Amino acid sequence: MDSDDEFMTDVSSREEDFLDTQDSEDESLGEDFGDDFDAGFSYDKDLVQKTKKPYEVDFKVLSPGDIDREQNSQIAEVSSILGLPPESAGILLRFARWNREKLIESYMDRSEEILEEAGLGHSFEANPRTEVVPGFMCSICCEDGDDLETYAMRCGHRFCVDCFRHYLSQKIKEEGEAARIQCPQDNCHRIVDSKSLNLLVTDELKDRYKTLLTRTYVDDKDNLKWCPAPNCEFAVECGVKARDLNKIVPTVHCACKHSFCFGCGLNDHQPPPCSLVKMWLKKCEDDSETANWISANTKECPKCLSTIEKNGGCNHMTCRKCKHEFCWMCMGLWSEHGTSWYNCNRYTEKSGSDARDAQARSRASLERYLHYYNRYANHEQSAKLDKDLYLKTEKKMTSLQSQSGMSWIEVQFLDTASQALQQCRQTLKWTYAFAYYLARNNLTEIFEDNQKDLEMAVESLSEMFEKPIAELAELKVDILDKTAYCNKRRVILLSDTAENLKQNEWKFNVEL
Repeated sequence: MDSDDEFMTDVSSREEDFLDTQDSEDESLGEDFGDDFDAGFSYDKDLVQKTKKPYEVDFKVLSPGDIDREQNSQIAEVSSILGLPPESAGILLRFARWNREKLIESYMDRSEEILEEAGLGHSFEANPRTEVVPGFMCSICCEDGDDLETYAMRCGHRFCVDCFRHYLSQKIKEEGEAARIQCPQDNCHRIVDSKSLNLLVTDELKDRYKTLLTRTYVDDKDNLKWCPAPNCEFAVECGVKARDLNKIVPTVHCACKHSFCFGCGLNDHQPPPCSLVKMWLKKCEDDSETANWISANTKECPKCLSTIEKNGGCNHMTCRKCKHEFCWMCMGLWSEHGTSWYNCNRYTEKSGSDARDAQARSRASLERYLHYYNRYANHEQSAKLDKDLYLKTEKKMTSLQSQSGMSWIEVQFLDTASQALQQCRQTLKWTYAFAYYLARNNLTEIFEDNQKDLEMAVESLSEMFEKPIAELAELKVDILDKTAYCNKRRVILLSDTAENLKQNEWKFNVEL
C-alpha cells in the first residue's frame, strides 16, 4: 500500500463539510397585528441560493448580543418615529409582538387607544424619582412618617420604596415576569417601564430583568426560536411558516452544533414532516410493549439458535458458535446484502388471500408496523453504539498516530467517518418512519432504492470502522472514500424526498 504522503492531496479532496451556515428571510408575526417581513436582518440571497440544497432552509443563528442589538435598534426607530421615550416604545413593541409597521400604523390612527391597551396612558415622565411626601401612609405595609421614601408611576398610585422594591423583586425573581409587570395597585394595568425599574431594583435584578426581556423578544416572534440544546444561549431565526410544515422539514443548525427541526423543536428528523413524526412517535408510545420486545438487545442465530448480543453499530453478524453470517435486521444471509438480492429495507406486502378476515388483517398490520419499527429502532441503537465505539477509538488515536507516523490532523479521518455514520444513521432511522406512512407507487420504489443504497454504504463504513485500531491506518483511503460516498447518497435521498414533498408528489396513507 502507498504511503500517506503519496496520497495526502487525494485524501484531503475526499473530505466533505457536513453543515452549511445560512441566513434567513425575516418575518415577525404579531398577535393582533398580522405579518411583518422587515425584521431588520439582511443577507446575500444570491450566495445562499447557490449553495442551498433542496432539503435545506435559510436560517440565521443569533447570539444574546445580536438579540440585544436588534431590540435596541427597533426600539430606537419606533421611539424616533412616534416621538416617545425609548422605554415607552419598548412597551409598545412588546405589546405588538415586535410588529413595527402595524404598530406605527395603528398608533397613527388611534394613539390614545393603543397607549391605553398597552398599559402606558398619556403622560410621560422624563426622569422618574423617589419622593418624601409628608403625611403619606403606604397602603401595602401601612407605614408612615415624614422621612418615608415613596415612588409613584405615571398612573399616580404611590407606595413606599421598600414595598415597591419587594413587589418588583417578587415579579422578576420568583415569577419570571419582565415585559408585563403592572402597577401594584389592584385593577391598575399601567406597565412598569425600564426607567422606573432601574431606579428601584438592585444590579442583580437589573441583569435578570434584561435577560427576561431578551427571552420575551425571542418568544414573541414566530420566526425566532431558542436552541433546545441544554445550556445553549443562542436563538435561531427561520422564515418557514407553520402552514408550510407539511411541505418543508426546516432543519437548522445552531452555533453549538446541535441540529433540530425549527417547526417542532425535535432533533433533526428529515425526511418526514413534523405531522408524520408526531403520529409515528405517538404510535410507538402506544405500542410500547411491542416496541420494548422488538428492540431487545439479543436475538438467536438463525442457524444454531445460540443467543447473540449486538455490541457494535454494524448489522453484519457472525455467530461465534457456528460462524453463520447473517443480517441483524432481517436475519437473512449476509452474502445477499451486497448484491441485487438486497431487499432488507423493503416491506413485502402479503397477498390478498392472507388478509381475508379481520384477524388476518390485524396480524398483517402489526407485522407491517414491526417491520418498519424494527429498522427504525435498530438504526437508533446502532447510532448510539457507533458513537460509543468512536469514543473508545478516540483514545487510541494517539497510539495510531505514533505507530503509523501520521500527524494528529491525518488521524482525524476517524472523526470524519464517525460524523458521517451518526448523520446517516439519523437520516436512515427517520426514513423508516416516513416509509411506514407512504402509499405505494413508482416514487416509493425510487425512495426505497435510495434508502437501500445509503443503508448498504453505511453498513460497509460501519464494518470498516469496527476494525482493530492497528488496521485503521491501512484502511484510511477506503474509509474516506466510503465516508464521501455515504454523504453523497444521503444528499441524494434527502434531495429527492424534499423536492417531491414540496411538489405534493408523495401520497400518504394518512391525512397530514
